[in-house]
Amino acid sequence: MISNLLKTAAFATALTVSTFLIAQAQTTMKLATATINDVQHEWIKVFADELAERAPGAVTTEIYPASQLGAIPRMSEGVLLGTIEAFTTPTSFMSNVDPRFQAFDVPGLFTSPEDVHAALHDPEYRDHLETMFLEKGLRVIGAIYNSPTVLFTMEDAKTLEDVKGLKIRTFASPLQIKPMEQLGAIPLPLALSEVIPQLQSGGLDGMLVGVPILTAFKYYDVGKYILDLHFAEVVSVTVVNEDWFQMQSEDTKAAIIAAGRAAEEAVYPWGVENVDRSYATWTENGGVITQLPPEEQAQMEEGFAALASELLEGQPEVKAEYERLHALVEASKAQ
Repeated sequence: MISNLLKTAAFATALTVSTFLIAQAQTTMKLATATINDVQHEWIKVFADELAERAPGAVTTEIYPASQLGAIPRMSEGVLLGTIEAFTTPTSFMSNVDPRFQAFDVPGLFTSPEDVHAALHDPEYRDHLETMFLEKGLRVIGAIYNSPTVLFTMEDAKTLEDVKGLKIRTFASPLQIKPMEQLGAIPLPLALSEVIPQLQSGGLDGMLVGVPILTAFKYYDVGKYILDLHFAEVVSVTVVNEDWFQMQSEDTKAAIIAAGRAAEEAVYPWGVENVDRSYATWTENGGVITQLPPEEQAQMEEGFAALASELLEGQPEVKAEYERLHALVEASKAQ
């Protein structure tokens, strides 16, 4: 009898300890990104502070910038599997998870930081964005303006003719890959961590990128040239594993959502200013920035618009998302 009671008590104790350890594990939130010292990294830091204020002691945040938890594809897989709780990345790198992420990359949709901010932070759209990928097991808890897309090249490229034949690293989205093909370049989707070795070995001639990445990782020590194409603005999102999110208390879930939105607003001006700082840093370190001749800029934009229309026609869900965003941009400009 005593033996049975001891066994029951031991089992109950083990179960309690096990439950406690599981609960403890669930309060850890790894925040991962491929970049460092840019707006994505800044959002993560501000989010962690905001969450600590709103839910003291409820969540232990761990920040992992600069691909510390693996290359971009591995981090994308990690947040889907739940081995990483949250991943901050340009939308392009999530298009393999859900094609609707492509909508943010359509050339010409966003032409300024203000366009991005107006669309993403329309209250109704922001609510929609948060839950639109739940069927894939992901919740959006952060959405931010990142930077304009520029073309970094090892050799000076001043015209569209100069781009032909270049091996260009792109984001993993058809709406970056196909425009480069249209210009006659050879697009190669690669994780950021793989780019510098490929540039140095000749495996790449350049890459599509946001200019703050070039200065944060000191690409001016690798090459000197930027062709400022002005065809798209990079949007970054933070996605969290939905199963992990649902394991939190209602108060903690509310705190995570509120902290994400507060961080978005706090880092928006920082991100805009960081783009200006990055352009200045590039030239201060010997970098060269070139604009296309006006007639070539118009030619490129016209070609990209026709290409985007063609690609969207074959993807009704992506087209619907693009049209919703486009309407918000146009409404903002009309005010």
